[in-house]
Amino acid sequence: MATSLVLSRFSLLLFITCFAATVTSLPATTTTTLKRHPGFLYSRTRGKCTPQFWSSTKEAWPRMVPQTSTVLNVFGSRAFDRYRSDMTLLESTAMNEDGDVFDKLLKQASAALLNSYARKGTFPYSAWEVKTLMIQGLVSEDAAVRIIKRLSIANDACT
Repeated sequence: MATSLVLSRFSLLLFITCFAATVTSLPATTTTTLKRHPGFLYSRTRGKCTPQFWSSTKEAWPRMVPQTSTVLNVFGSRAFDRYRSDMTLLESTAMNEDGDVFDKLLKQASAALLNSYARKGTFPYSAWEVKTLMIQGLVSEDAAVRIIKRLSIANDACT
């Protein structure tokens, strides 16, 4: 019994010295920095396929559609009736949201067209489908609203 008592005391002493050695080897204080987002309005991150992303020019534009391409050249003569003939795709992605429904359509369609070229295989629409949807949306305000919803959902969901 005496040997078991000595053995248990030795085990306890060994445990305490090992524990003390690990505690003293750790830094005295550890600090954790948290990345905070400034407020409610800025907490939502924008995807890599939205008009805001393309207007920021953070990523190179597809070669098929350079930034200097005009809306008229890309979307055809139907776009000529609604938009300036010298308006570029870069301008269309940076348009203000306060415009009419056709301005919103152009903004979403421009981003969707860029996504169709830059994200082949992951974006749900091809380039010709985006151009067709744009022409269909120019028919009436009701059609434009429906197309805006479809393109906006595709642009926001894309990665």
